[in-house]
Order: sequence, then structure tokens, then C-alpha cells
Amino acid sequence: MIDYDYLRPDNLEEALRLLKEYGPKAAIIAGGTDVMVKIRNTRKAPEVLVSIRGLNDLRYIDKAGDYRIGALTTHRMLEESDLVKTELSALYDGASKVGSVQVRNVATIGGNICNAAPSADTAGPLLVLDAVVFMEGPDGKRSVPITEFFTGTYRTVLKREEVLTEIRIPGEMEEFGSAYWKHSRRKAMNLPILGIAVSVKMDDQIISDVRIGLTVAAPTPVRAYKAEDFLKGRPLSDEALSEAGRIAASTECCSLRDSLRGEAWYRAEIIETYVPRMARLAAERISKRRSK
Repeated sequence: MIDYDYLRPDNLEEALRLLKEYGPKAAIIAGGTDVMVKIRNTRKAPEVLVSIRGLNDLRYIDKAGDYRIGALTTHRMLEESDLVKTELSALYDGASKVGSVQVRNVATIGGNICNAAPSADTAGPLLVLDAVVFMEGPDGKRSVPITEFFTGTYRTVLKREEVLTEIRIPGEMEEFGSAYWKHSRRKAMNLPILGIAVSVKMDDQIISDVRIGLTVAAPTPVRAYKAEDFLKGRPLSDEALSEAGRIAASTECCSLRDSLRGEAWYRAEIIETYVPRMARLAAERISKRRSK
């Protein structure tokens, strides 16, 4: 048996008080799909688990200018949201590929990014959707762009006594099409060898703006900024997309890593192949939305 106290605060204020009271002895748990696995694998647990699972005020998806997603929104909620599926398609792609339906029913988007695994399926989509992460703690509220949230493998800027409360996506991302691909050895319930997300804004057949996100490629989810800069203002052509894929796979964008699931050279080949494919899919999606 692994002993720990399990506390269920009734509201966010109480949760923050408990985190401050117990300090390093406490850890937050929401859906528990990451936390409980760590406890079982390491046979170690914090003295206190502060469960925020019952804080339903942090469970929502809406659009009022910007898109707002509560930190306790489950992957199943994202998967079943017509708003997410049509206007934030990359996020739908990522959420719908997490584990099984049973896992998606309890796993939360906040937990997925706070765990900060390089393979997090929502991290790449949030990168290319220009998401901003909102947190609350003893010192008040603050926010950071998702590009600054991850500081290392399983590490983020979230402080021990803070709770992630909301993820916000700018309303102008409605003008972008987006797509995400999880490359793994089998289709279901498997960690990705690589994740590739792309969002594009089209002006006729010209790419006026673009975002490219890579996961598992490096210790943290990353943007391929040089590949993005290359594509801006260019036509959606095979030549341009192929060169963007090459740049994204090169050391100009990030130092690809070797791991047990895949070597750097293999990841480079996947990036070269799938960056163009995801860019085309993203462009097709925004074209279909505009034609309706």
C-alpha cells in the first residue's frame, strides 16, 4: 500500500489554501491519469493529494471573442464539441487521439499540459493555435503564452502553489485552418514517436500566416519558426511545402533527439513528410469552412 491523504476542496480558493498550507508535501490531482500512473510506477506519493476534480467551474468550452477552455475540460468534451471540431480542428485531432474513450472521459486538458510530457497530444495543437495559459496562486493571477509554458521534460513555469485555470485561444485563430498528426506504431492507445501540428491562414492560394508545432522531437514541444518564416507569403505549392518540411526537420529549427521510441534521423524523415501533409489538410479545412 502507498499511503497519502486525499483532500477534496469545494472551490478554487480552498484548493489554493490547501496547497499553501501543505507546501511541498502536496500535489494536485484532477483526472489522475498521469498522477496515479507515476505513483504506481515509482511506488512514491506525496503526503497529500489535493483533488480539484469536483471544481466544475473549471470545466467549460466557449467562445466570446476569444476561445476559452477550462483547465478541467476533459478530452472527451473537446472531442465531442462541434466548436472545437470545426474551428480548432488540430485540438480536436489531438484530444481524440488520447488513450481510450475511458481515459478521455476523465483526463483533462490542464493535466495533459501540466504533466509536460514531450508526447502530450494537446501541446502541439495549442502551440499552433497561439494558446495562452492562465494560472492562479497566492500571489494572484497570471498568464503566459503556451510557447513559454514548457521549460523542460515534465517541467513547466507553473509554481507549486498555483493551479492552472484556463486556456485561451485568440479569436482571430478562427481565420486559420489547423491539423495535427500523431505518428505511432499503432493507431490506438500508444504514445507518439512524433507529433506534428500545423495551422495556416490563406489568402487565395497564398499562405499569409502559418504555425508549425512539433512534439516528441525535442525535450519540450517546439515551434518550427524558421520553417514558418519560409512559408509566409508563398503559394501552397509542393515545392514550397517540401522545403518547409526540410527546414522543420533540420537543425535550423531544433535539435532532434534520439529516444527508445525513435531515433533522430527517423523523426527527421517523418517531419519532412508530414509537415506538407498537415499544411495541406489545414488549408483544405479552412477552405471548406469558408465555402459553407
